[in-house]
Amino acid sequence: MKYLNICMALVCALGIASAVQAQQGPLRITIEEGIIQPLPFAVPNFQAETGEAGQLAADLARVVAEDLQGTGVFREIPSSAFIAQYSDFNAPVSFPDWKAINAQALITGAVSVSGNSVNVKFRVFDVVSGTSIGDGMQFSGTTDGWRRMAHKVADQVYSQITGEGGYFDSRVVYVSETGPKDDRKKRLAIMDYDGANVRYLTDSSSIVLAPRFSPSGDRVLYTSYETGFPRIYVLDIGSVQQRVLQGGEGTMSFAPRFSPSGNTVVFSISQGGNTDIHTMDINSGQSVRLTNTPSIETAPSYSPDGSQIVFESDRSGSPQLYIMSAGGGEARRISFGDGRYGTPVWSPRGDLVAFTKQNAGRFHIGVMRTDGSEERLLTASFLDEGPTWAPNGRVIMFTRETQGEGGVSTLYSVDITGRVLRQVNTPEGGSDPSWSPLQQ
Repeated sequence: MKYLNICMALVCALGIASAVQAQQGPLRITIEEGIIQPLPFAVPNFQAETGEAGQLAADLARVVAEDLQGTGVFREIPSSAFIAQYSDFNAPVSFPDWKAINAQALITGAVSVSGNSVNVKFRVFDVVSGTSIGDGMQFSGTTDGWRRMAHKVADQVYSQITGEGGYFDSRVVYVSETGPKDDRKKRLAIMDYDGANVRYLTDSSSIVLAPRFSPSGDRVLYTSYETGFPRIYVLDIGSVQQRVLQGGEGTMSFAPRFSPSGNTVVFSISQGGNTDIHTMDINSGQSVRLTNTPSIETAPSYSPDGSQIVFESDRSGSPQLYIMSAGGGEARRISFGDGRYGTPVWSPRGDLVAFTKQNAGRFHIGVMRTDGSEERLLTASFLDEGPTWAPNGRVIMFTRETQGEGGVSTLYSVDITGRVLRQVNTPEGGSDPSWSPLQQ
């Protein structure tokens, strides 16, 4: 990661490989590896510029702080430690007061409300050098959408300090689960990345599995047993209208995923005891078979440029990961460790593949380079499965299921270092998450 504009911003406690270059202006530090001490930051309550804005100003500041704190890259300094009493967005910042409590970054903001409209403006400061980071910005929206504005502010702060894209203004579609393990009810739900604003997209009359966002974030593919056997549906999130995308008598279709263009879907068809990977033009319905082997080929995922597909196959005798051209053809194996590999997903950055691994009675979420090198296991539990990437390729969300008859499925997230593991709070049990791109 690149941490910009904060002098001595991050201290690495073990085994770092870093590039430090003196230059005009603030210090640039590139961290290659190591244990990172989170950057201390302060977020005073935003200034209420109108009488109606008091509670919203406090709520906006709190969500911004929670977004940053949740990354593990930042550490919030509690307001009880503040010396400076921030009340005027336009007043000069008293940097010595913030230095005294060891803050290295300061985020200030102001909020105004007029009817149903909200405006929030904010600035980010490098406390050590006593300068602002980037230009101040502002967002406008409605009172109902205040949380989204907070996420957009946090994304900008994260980007200005780290030099990388944020992921807070995004959503997750998942399977909401209720009832005992032997009679579990499942329905599709959508929420903000942090579990807020849950909305249900289907009822629980049929089993639904594996929802997957389109690249534009306006549609979802999923598998449903509405007809008695698995078929692929596409659902428009805005209208909540759905239609069968593929399938016919004697076939089972599942594990769908959009191509980066959003015009093609890759999926598996099981027919006559054989399972292979196919693609379909979502408009014409024209289908192409990509694999033709006696093994099980499933869980396909496109590379970000759409030129390749990573998938799961047991052609070697046990489930392993393979990569082939998006048009099919010869595949190369990339997983060679002990155990069974599945559910591969290509990172949006293009550098890694996330996967589920089962070995020695434990399940793991892991990542590896696209050539199979540098495999790292990020989690371990009774059952961890089904990774999905945040839009910036730095965080993975997945399903964790607890053991026993009363076991439940819950959503978790972990960063690609494996250091920051967090439960995602949902009203009910949750599984099969799919992370959207950043909202437009």
